[in-house]
Amino acid sequence: MTAPDSEERKRRWDELYRGRDVETLPWFYPGLDPDFAAALEERDLAPGSAVLDLCTGPGTQALAMAERGFSVTAMDIADTAVGQACLEARKQGLDITFRQNDILDNRLEQPFDLVLDRGCYHVFPLERRRQYVPAVAGMLKTGGFLFLKCFSNRETRPEGPYRISPQEIERLFPPLFEVMAIRHTVFQNVNREPEPKALFCVMRRSLMEHREEPNE
Repeated sequence: MTAPDSEERKRRWDELYRGRDVETLPWFYPGLDPDFAAALEERDLAPGSAVLDLCTGPGTQALAMAERGFSVTAMDIADTAVGQACLEARKQGLDITFRQNDILDNRLEQPFDLVLDRGCYHVFPLERRRQYVPAVAGMLKTGGFLFLKCFSNRETRPEGPYRISPQEIERLFPPLFEVMAIRHTVFQNVNREPEPKALFCVMRRSLMEHREEPNE
């Protein structure tokens, strides 16, 4: 899979992280997202499981998962974000594998038990979101989980990423994924009021690769 705009997106995200203190970013949250934490308990994922944090950005989700004993890999398209998050992990004495990587032009090979996406999917236009689904599926073991959090179509503020409906999730992710839960929530945040409306989705990598056509 190739992404012709990969270098341009990398340049833009690098510029953003070079020009801002990560704690001022609108998506910064200092601990594990409460929706991720609740889903971990519900799915009984054991410490030691292999976890990938997509678009790690400030690295807070990767740090929190490593603190809980998971084997964490964290990736971001921006070298600057990866470097800053890696330094923070070293300060805290946490063992995390950091990689510069583009989800739409993926170079990671390890299959994971769990992929976390807190704000990656919703930055892409629809055509790229369609490419995202098989890309993430290819990173997961069969039966592995995707925890996806994105802006909801209930959010009305003019700025921000694309808005995602539950119907889109249900349409685009099967058959590669079994959609187990979708619920409305917010992006818990320290830099935005009111907190943006969000969808939180739990999906599992399916055994199925192709949808069977219904009988006429």
